[in-house]
Amino acid sequence: MRLFAGTSKQFLEDTVQNQIAEKLKLAFFGYFRHNPSPSELNSWRNSLRAVSIVFQHANLVDQGILLEYQLPMTSKRLDCLICGRDANGKDNAVIIELKQWDRCEEAPGKNEVISWVGGRRELLHPSVQVRQYRRYLKDTHTAFYEEPNPVILNACAYLHNYSLYSEDILFSEKFADALSSSPLFTADDVKKLSGYLTTRLERGSGVDVLKRIEESKYRPSKKLMDHVGNVIRGIPEYILLDEQQIVYDSVFSCAKSGFHDKQKTVIIIKAVQEQENQL
Repeated sequence: MRLFAGTSKQFLEDTVQNQIAEKLKLAFFGYFRHNPSPSELNSWRNSLRAVSIVFQHANLVDQGILLEYQLPMTSKRLDCLICGRDANGKDNAVIIELKQWDRCEEAPGKNEVISWVGGRRELLHPSVQVRQYRRYLKDTHTAFYEEPNPVILNACAYLHNYSLYSEDILFSEKFADALSSSPLFTADDVKKLSGYLTTRLERGSGVDVLKRIEESKYRPSKKLMDHVGNVIRGIPEYILLDEQQIVYDSVFSCAKSGFHDKQKTVIIIKAVQEQENQL
């Protein structure tokens, strides 16, 4: 399921004409039989306008675009996936996680930060979040793992309202691995993000790559089956998404810092209950 599939040229035109959010709203109603929330609609307007400016700056007019693309067997949706060919003619796709954040603080969990989204909340670091999406899609979608020429899947996050400050927690050593595999771009990084996308998509032909992705099957790869086998053997490597990862980290953090502390036990129970309500 996706709410929009088309060319980058069409996406840019719809954005300029202030039509893209309405198109997503209509498609959303068609799938779910109710309208998206006002906050989600507003998020589409703001974030997609911001990313469209990057596409224009990078002159990405012959690429394919998927918006609100649902990950197989989950309720999670990718904000944006743009696809095309690199300078060597290889098929590429880039997941872009879009955030309207403007500040954040350190959180105790190893993958989380604290931000203000509908109130003060502990959330996955955007690079961790989009890295997990990439891993999940590579393990479940044949277009991204079947030989001989799988689509090369990349991932990044774009915080288009965010201005860096000195010693910003988003770029701390704690998140070095996630940032290396799934870079994060902020409001001042239009040129950097343009370069990142251009390197992977400059040859265009996005419609062909888009068609390949849409027509491919959802089927667990051998790698995914290896993950499941390892979990059964007690090796915790199955991919957790969003709230699943947050509650895992919350429980682990609380347990590590004071398993026999009654107050911390209460915190653990509440964390599990809160996350169960969101799943």
